[in-house]
Formats: sequence, structure tokens, C-alpha cells
Amino acid sequence: MHERLQQALESLSQEPQGAPTFRRYGRLVRVTGLTLEVVGCQLVIGQRCQVESASGQPLMAEVVGFNRDIAFLMPLQPMSGLYAGARVLPIDGEEMLHIGTHLLGRVLDGTLQPLDGRPLEPAGEKVALFNTPPNPLLRTPVSEPLDVGVRSINGLLTVGKGQRLGLFAGSGVGKSMLLGMMTRNTTAQIVVVGLIGERGREVREFIEHSLGAEGLARSVVIAAPADQSPLMRLRAAQLCHRIAEYFRDSGQDVLLLMDSLTRYAQAQREIALAIGEPPATRGYPPSVFSLLTQLVERAGNGEHPEGSLSAFYTVLAEGDDQQDPVVDSARAILDGHIVLTRRLAEEGHYPAIDIGASVSRVMTQIVSPEWHKQAVQLRQLWGRYQQVRELLPLGGYQAGADPQMDEAVRCYPQIAAMLQQGIHEASPLGSVLEEMKRAVGPC
Repeated sequence: MHERLQQALESLSQEPQGAPTFRRYGRLVRVTGLTLEVVGCQLVIGQRCQVESASGQPLMAEVVGFNRDIAFLMPLQPMSGLYAGARVLPIDGEEMLHIGTHLLGRVLDGTLQPLDGRPLEPAGEKVALFNTPPNPLLRTPVSEPLDVGVRSINGLLTVGKGQRLGLFAGSGVGKSMLLGMMTRNTTAQIVVVGLIGERGREVREFIEHSLGAEGLARSVVIAAPADQSPLMRLRAAQLCHRIAEYFRDSGQDVLLLMDSLTRYAQAQREIALAIGEPPATRGYPPSVFSLLTQLVERAGNGEHPEGSLSAFYTVLAEGDDQQDPVVDSARAILDGHIVLTRRLAEEGHYPAIDIGASVSRVMTQIVSPEWHKQAVQLRQLWGRYQQVRELLPLGGYQAGADPQMDEAVRCYPQIAAMLQQGIHEASPLGSVLEEMKRAVGPC
């Protein structure tokens, strides 16, 4: 009797192993624009969910807010086949990614799926998508220059390993060309490129013409064009930072190029306005500026002396307005800014960098006193020439009244020639000091 009872208990204990486990679903009750309203289950901000669709292919979405018992979700993919009452399955656990050297030379989307038509094996190390920025007191200070291969930046706006700069410009003045030059010519071992919110046509053009086969070989490209959902654009920006952080913590010198920070801010604005956050500055809700700071702080040096993460963010100045809220916020939180002007671009001066309006806030820490003195002298001559450049064709400037102004007028052709550079020309950091000396030498 005892043996039969024991066998029955053992068989009952084994049966549930093959039985389906309990899963709690929510229900889709409303769709407004890109916002999905879900009730019936407890969801956490940032949690991923699968939403049933009529096609049978579940739609991936993420929780972006809630109002009492209603959770607001936004899709990662184009919405199709949704219907009232569709089941919503929460996905438990933190999202993990496979990151490693197998990503080099690949073009991926915001979910780490390949866009280049080649399969991507789940190799490398498994890491979480979100990473906590290092303690600010434990970060390695910026103490070494980084060669980006662009003469005007290397010489007058010297970039340090771990520095974060912004490229401020309107549309069509050469931001993408400048990013491609830096990608091909930099001495950084790994380059991570984030193409966030740009036109789909420009993705392939940037890869084939600006980046090239040489630049792509040591790069990871994350692309989320403008036609993708705002949540996908946010994820793509976060993903390219996570990949750059991984290689930095592995002891590599990493250069992160993100085009553009403005599109990232606009994606967050779309999400915030959709869930009811009130607009504040020129239609941007307060959460936009908070997220900008959180994103930028992920770049920079880490706690270990080996490895660095330098970053360039393009900032689109709508209508060449340098007082745009995103432009103003980015200028405050970054370690320097490089301004590209339409006037120089129209004159055929490439790269169209206005060195008088640009600054690198760590340059004095990473260059020699002689280098800094030479750069200051060149900037002074450039600035003095700009004061009289409109008077020269009219004959309104008389030589002899101001010796420094006379020198600026004489040296301007040499300075302008030094600051210009072909898109396929490399200018190493070691030769820039002598080139600056020649530019301000006997004119």
C-alpha cells in the first residue's frame, strides 16, 4: 500500500513538467497614432511586450508610460494587423545583446538585426542593453590627443581621447562628408557610427561614398532611418553607445560618430507628446533635455586607464539657428563644439569649419605650450581678417593703420589653404604643428 502511494505521488510530481505554465496577458483597448493603450496586467517602464496581430506575427512594443491602470506602449516595428482586444504578452527579464568583434564591418538596425543581407551569428559576449555610466570621480581624465585625420580639427580644435564634441550645422554644409573623413583617417581602433533619423537614401550613400570599404572594415554601423518608429530611433542611439562602451571597456580606443543628436531629441519629443507630456521650450518637453544629458554622459572615458571613448554628435541647426533649444542644450553638455557655416561651404571652403566660432574645451590639457601658442596666433589672425573681409572688395580698408590687421590680410590666403582639405586626403596629427607654423610664417 505504501509503495503504491509513493509511486502515485512521484508520477503526479512529474506530470506538471510537460504542462503549460501560467502566463498573464494584457489586452489592447485603444490605438491613438503610435500609442497603444493596454490594460489587464502590471507593466514596468521600459519593459518589452509582444502584441498579437491579425497576421499571426506578434508586434514588438515597449512600455513608455502609464495612467492609473492603463499602460502606454509604442511599437518598434510598423503597425499593421492590430485589433481591439488583442492579447499583450509581457516579456520578463532584462534585454541582452551579443556584442563582439563579429560586429565589425556590419550594418545593423536598432534591434541588432542585419541590414546588409548577411546572417549574423549570436557570437561575442552577452551584455545588457543599458549600462550605468561610470562614477564621475573614477573616470580616467582626458590627457592624450586623438588623431582624427582632419587638419583644422587636429591643429586648432585638438580632440582628446574621451572627449565629446558636437558638429553644429544646417543642412547641406558637409557634416556627413566630415564624419566620413574622420572615420577613414582616425587612429582610433574601433569606430561606431549611428545614423539616427536621417533619410533612408543617405544610409547607403554614407556607407559607400563617405565611409568606404576601408572605413567600414573597422566600423559598426547602426542605422535607424526617419521612416522607422521614434522608439526604434531611440533604441538605435542607445545601442550604438552600448557597443562603443563594450569596446572601450575591452581596452580599445573607440570613436563614436552619431548623426544626429537632433533627430534623437525629436524622436523623444514625439514619444513624450504622444503620452501627454506638456511641451515647454519651442515644443520640446522637459524629458527631452534630461535624456540628452543621460545619453551623452555614457560616452567618455571609463574607470580603466586602458581604452577610451571619444564621441562626435552632429546637431542640426534648423535654418542655421545657433539658438535652437537642442543646439543650446548640446553646446552646454558637450566638451566642445565645431560649427560648420553655410558661407564657407558656398565659397568652396571644405571642411566648412568656422574656427572662430568653434572651441575644444580640453585642448589646453593635451597639447604643448608651443602648439597652443601657435593655434592662438592663427585664430587671432583669422578673426582679425573676418572683421575687414567685407570692406576689402569695396576699398574701405587702408593698409598701415593696424600692423596686426595688415598681417592678417597678408596671411589669410595661406591660413585658408591650410584649413582646407580634400575628402580623401589624410592629415596626421604629427605634421599639423609645422603646417600651422608655415601658415602664419612670412606672408
